[in-house]
Amino acid sequence: MAGPDQRQGAPDGKAAAEGGPQPGKARRKGKAKKGKARPRDKKQRPAHSVRLNDLELAIIQAGADHVEMSVAGFLAYSGLAAARDQSRTAAAIATQRDVLTALFGVRRQLGQAGNNLNQTAKALNSGVYPPEIDAVIAEVKRAAQAVQTVTDRMTNQQEGEAA
Repeated sequence: MAGPDQRQGAPDGKAAAEGGPQPGKARRKGKAKKGKARPRDKKQRPAHSVRLNDLELAIIQAGADHVEMSVAGFLAYSGLAAARDQSRTAAAIATQRDVLTALFGVRRQLGQAGNNLNQTAKALNSGVYPPEIDAVIAEVKRAAQAVQTVTDRMTNQQEGEAA
């Protein structure tokens, strides 16, 4: 009479060899269902990753939470909405480029005004009243006004995005 079949598990009740069934563990049929499954395409869909800084992630997470979506679903939905309305998206990007161009121009203008102001201050400290002092002060005022204009544009743009 032969002993128990070795391929059915370990004879002493320990873990089975060869990847067979484990003694004392019940086998489940099928996977546990978490809820209603959504229909999916049969073929593999491409995956994409997005890198976000902490602020960007917080803004997107807040938007996704507000509409009760996952971050991935929210990104897909809003990305598709932007792609479908390309004229509006292009206008928003163009506005951002305009603001950046203006900021770089203001930065140059402030650098020049600061240099002229330093030269004027040096002349005043040495007891000389430079004749171009009025022009330097006017240049500083123009630079300050340019900063205010760009700041207003950025503030209005952000308020428009929030609405």
